Amino acid sequence: MSFGIPFTPPEASSIAGSVDMLFYTLLAFTAALGIFLASLVVFYAIKYRAGSKAERTGERARSLPLEVAWTVASLLIAFVIFGWGAALFLRREHPPLDALEIAGLGKQWMWEFRHPGGQREINELHVPVGKTVIVSLASQDVIHSFFVPAFRVKQDAVPGRTTHVWFIADEPGRYHLFCAQYCGTQHSEMGGWVTAMPPEDYAAWLGNQGKGDTLAADGEKLFRALGCSGCHEKSSKVRAPDLAGIFGRPVALENQQTVVADERYLRDSILEPKKEIAAGYDPVMPSFDGIVDEGEMQMLLAYLKSLSPRAATRNEATQ
Repeated sequence: MSFGIPFTPPEASSIAGSVDMLFYTLLAFTAALGIFLASLVVFYAIKYRAGSKAERTGERARSLPLEVAWTVASLLIAFVIFGWGAALFLRREHPPLDALEIAGLGKQWMWEFRHPGGQREINELHVPVGKTVIVSLASQDVIHSFFVPAFRVKQDAVPGRTTHVWFIADEPGRYHLFCAQYCGTQHSEMGGWVTAMPPEDYAAWLGNQGKGDTLAADGEKLFRALGCSGCHEKSSKVRAPDLAGIFGRPVALENQQTVVADERYLRDSILEPKKEIAAGYDPVMPSFDGIVDEGEMQMLLAYLKSLSPRAATRNEATQ
């Protein structure tokens, strides 16, 4: 009689099978080694039990070839498992270029998502099947963790930085979304659902949600509302760096070092402008720490990234 108890979540993403294969291989190896060692313990416990006639006076027998063999074998197995895991990790860190990027914000105690067309969701995330989806994560308060067991993906959302997680859902369905990091008194209630839909159904769903301002469009409005355009536009009398094409570009610093203008650099430039001063410019920019929250930071970063031709090309490919 089968009760249909799901002992493992379904494999619903492109990497789920690979992750499970590594897990079950490691589990099988651990079980086999554990059974072997337990069998030796039981065997010797019986052989040398009190009252047995086993020989106890001889010297310990040692075999150098045997010791070398099991040491080398253990080392090789460890390297194989490490290499296998490292390959999966590197694959996880390099998503395909033609990805759909969705902004995710964790806060006590909910998940807020925003699609490229401006559609918003709370504790729900709709994605197309067969399409690479990147979720750019930020946290408004404490560390949260985006975890979808069926996709075998988990990524922390950390205050003060942007993290990313990507997946390709290959089975239509509705899958649990959890916060896997204790984040306060209502942590257990911070969950939701990821709904994977055929591409045509996803397009229809987007159409039914209507369109709002994109994250980049809201970022531009905020950029102007905060007065940033008064210094960074070409017509400004204040000499400030040109932000056109800034994302992904090398930036020379006052201390004669060079950094890449990635999300980390842009975030630090907004919150800690005197931390890395661009060469040839005076440190006159004020800090927006405590003025811009994480949701607004996502908007500003989206706008600055949209000023880069490379980022704009990528965004067009995802829509």
